[in-house]
Amino acid sequence: MEARASAKYLRGSAQKARLVVDMIRGKRVGEALAILRFTNKRAAEGIEKCLRSAIANATETAERENVAVDPDELVVKTCFVDMGPTKHRRRVRPAPQGRAYREQRHFCHVTVLVASEDKEGGAKKADAAGRGKKSAGKKGATDKSAKAAETKAAAAETKKAAARKGGAKKAAASEETDREKTTTTKRASKKKTEAAPSEETTE
Repeated sequence: MEARASAKYLRGSAQKARLVVDMIRGKRVGEALAILRFTNKRAAEGIEKCLRSAIANATETAERENVAVDPDELVVKTCFVDMGPTKHRRRVRPAPQGRAYREQRHFCHVTVLVASEDKEGGAKKADAAGRGKKSAGKKGATDKSAKAAETKAAAAETKKAAARKGGAKKAAASEETDREKTTTTKRASKKKTEAAPSEETTE
């Protein structure tokens, strides 16, 4: 159940009226009226009248449609402020030393939409939200398990690559040692051959 009311050509700028409208958006009707009653803003009075008109429209439409609606259960569903005309609203204020300051007067249009709370719809929304959370939890668990498996596979691959690199290094080191051994044996054999003829000449 929804009802709408609008107040046009309210005195004041739209920017200042939006400060008041933002305080009652999404609140219950009683709470919104209390806020507007004790708000020290110029636009609060006109917005309060618009809200009371929306409540009256809601009760009237409910009577026409034979629907039971409690005004205390109504909620301010949406409310917004539009800019009004500013043409031909320029004024002049006297200033010191014979000067004059220009002033621009503003108008604004306020619209309030009131709706009744649907308990069944709220329960359905809550159930849908719970189901969505459960499915999201399951998806998160599957994603975590997949990520863990990927990390394990990557770690195993890195270990294999490290083992291969280690084996290659060991093979290269063994080849180098074999080469060093062969070079040392060759040098020793050369020294022996050089020493043998010198001994024969001494005899």
